[in-house]
Amino acid sequence: MEHFNTNQTISVDDGDPPLISEGMQACASQSVPETSDPKRAGVSLKDSRWGRTTKFRKTYFPDTTKEMWNDWHWQVSHRITTLAQISRFLTLTTEERQALENVESSFPFSITPYYLSLIDPTDVNSALRKSVVPTILESFTSPGESEDPLHEENTSPVPGIVHRYPDRALFLTTSFCSVYCRYCTRSRLVGGHTEPLETHWKKAIEYIRNTPAIRDVIISGGDPLTLSDEKIEWLLKEITSINHVEMVRIGTKVPMVLPQRITPNLLRILKRYKPIYLSVHCTHPDEITDESSKACNSLADAGVVMGSQTVLLKGVNDSVETLMELYHRLLKVRIKPYYLFQCDPITGSAHFRTTVDKGKELIAGLRGFTSGYAVPQYVIDTPGGGGKVPILPDYEVGQDEKNLYLRNYEGKVFAYPDRAQEGTGA
Repeated sequence: MEHFNTNQTISVDDGDPPLISEGMQACASQSVPETSDPKRAGVSLKDSRWGRTTKFRKTYFPDTTKEMWNDWHWQVSHRITTLAQISRFLTLTTEERQALENVESSFPFSITPYYLSLIDPTDVNSALRKSVVPTILESFTSPGESEDPLHEENTSPVPGIVHRYPDRALFLTTSFCSVYCRYCTRSRLVGGHTEPLETHWKKAIEYIRNTPAIRDVIISGGDPLTLSDEKIEWLLKEITSINHVEMVRIGTKVPMVLPQRITPNLLRILKRYKPIYLSVHCTHPDEITDESSKACNSLADAGVVMGSQTVLLKGVNDSVETLMELYHRLLKVRIKPYYLFQCDPITGSAHFRTTVDKGKELIAGLRGFTSGYAVPQYVIDTPGGGGKVPILPDYEVGQDEKNLYLRNYEGKVFAYPDRAQEGTGA
């Protein structure tokens, strides 16, 4: 069996991963194993979940040392990005093969070896597989879908900045992600670009500096934690030097898909610019592994405050049991469940979207049945650029001149005396 060539020199200059230019196949020179027979490979969910990554590495990358595997540069340079490569690991369905054969698709495909090791090759309905391996369903446009449903382009005063809310701004710093989620709100922007968003950094920071109302800056992309340490520190230094900026958030999925990136040097940088808040994109409990747990606990130890952002996805995490397990595991690694997003109506996302009633049903199945800390806000980011709107089950069931009537998690109705106390003063 042929394996990846891992005897090459690994770059450790902390440079940024290259953006994939149009018509360019990333990692095209690497060789790949000639079989994906799960029985032969012996990698299955029947194995201990905690040992599957090691077994995957030894099976498909036998020349790769543990040190190399744990180098985030190695992980990025060995991403799986083509039909030929992924076919050696997974037996693709007809829908998956059709999607990867569609050369006109503008939405890139990329999975780190680490994240691929978490996917059970014998299960075509694997939650993680559905979230990162494309299907031909992405090529169908349903009513109400668009490339930019949130109208971010309409609220962008300068390139790289989205200023929708009065006191906070979104700063898009890169179009690169180590793993591309198939339901990405910014699929119109990520990957395949020859002009990095970095060219707009100075103008974006100048806009923040000249807009005193902005007290909260969210650094996003793409995934900003795939930038080099030097560039991350430059951004943090520039933004935190602005007097009216009180807090900085970083939106990332790195702890879940590339936990090797959370290095001691990166932690030292983040610690220097407290308070730093991390919005961690988490999809499914299978993402909480030894590696991701170590990364998250290291971030918390460095003083980083973390909250999760989860997109509700049909057939991936749309059950009370799955979400409860995810949120319990997140709390154990010191991430507070923050948002549960209704999936945005981006082009080709209909197969991922549940009904809103389903989302309310899930929240009702969490509230009261587990800790309040384990219950996120369920929100819809409204199409047309209206911002986030919280969605709740119907807990208020009636009101009269004396009481407000409320239904609890058990379905029982209770009265709250909702009336102002009449004054008794002289």
